[in-house]
Amino acid sequence: MKETPMPQTLSQMAVAVLTTADGRAKTALGRKYAAEWFAARAAGQPLVIGDTQPPMQPARPQKPDLLSPRDVPRRRPSSALGRTAMLHAIAHIELNAVDLHWDIIARFAHIPMPLGYYDDWVKAADDEAKHFNLLCDCLESLGSFYGALPAHAGMWRAAEDTADDFMGRLAVVPMVLEARGLDVTPGMIALFEKAGNAQALAALGVIYAEEVAHVAYGSKWFNWLCGRDGLDPKEAFHTLVRRYFHGLLKPPFNEEKRAEAGLPPDFYWPLTQDEDGATPDPRIQ
Repeated sequence: MKETPMPQTLSQMAVAVLTTADGRAKTALGRKYAAEWFAARAAGQPLVIGDTQPPMQPARPQKPDLLSPRDVPRRRPSSALGRTAMLHAIAHIELNAVDLHWDIIARFAHIPMPLGYYDDWVKAADDEAKHFNLLCDCLESLGSFYGALPAHAGMWRAAEDTADDFMGRLAVVPMVLEARGLDVTPGMIALFEKAGNAQALAALGVIYAEEVAHVAYGSKWFNWLCGRDGLDPKEAFHTLVRRYFHGLLKPPFNEEKRAEAGLPPDFYWPLTQDEDGATPDPRIQ
C-alpha cells in the first residue's frame, strides 16, 4: 500500500486538514501544523506556501445530520436541552471556521501575500480548533457530544460563493459572519452565567476574546488589498457584501468590539437596508 506523502508546504498542510473528516482529528492535525508553521517562522526558516488546490467542500464526519436552516429544531435557550443545543450549534460553527481559515490559505495561495497574512490565518485556524475542542468538552460534560444533534447545512455556502473572489471571501467571512459572533456572544455568555455553567462560561469567554482578532485580520487584509489596488474600502465592502451575502445585516451591533476589530459603523449600518434605502418587512421574507 502506497503511503500518502507528508505535507511539505503550507497549502499542502491546509488541504490535509480540509480532507480530514473527524472533528477531533481535524483540529489535532491543524494544531500540529500551526505549531510547525510558527516554529519555522521563529527559526527564520518559513515554510514554502506552495499552491495545492483545496477541495470545494471539506471532509465532514457522518454526524451531525446537516439540515436546511428552517428544518433545524428550535429549542428554548432557557432549558437545559436548549443550552446543550446552543453549545452544539456553536461547536458546528467553530468546526466550519477551522475549515474556512485553512481554506483561505490554500484557495488563494496563488495570490502573492506577505508572510504576515499567513501568520494571521494560521493563528485564526489554530484558535478555532481550540474553540471547537473546548465546546466538545462542554458537550461531553453534559452527557452529549458533537454530532448528537442536527446542524445547519448552509455554513459552507459563503466559501462556495466566494471561491473565486479573494476580497469577497475576506468581506463576507471574517467581516460579516465572524463579526456577527461579536454581536451575539455577550447574550450567550449571560445565559450560561445565569445557568451557573462555569465550564461553558469559560469557553465562551475565550471565544469572545479571540474572535475580535479574527475579524481584525479580515479587516486588515481587506484594507491592505484595497490600498494595493487603489479601491475605496467602504465602497468595495458594500459592493461585495451585497453581491455575496444572502440578506441584510441585522442589528443590534456590538459597536465597541466591531470598532476594536477595525470595522467602523459606516461599513455595516448601510447594509441593514436595501440599496434604495428600504428595510424589507420581515413578515414577507
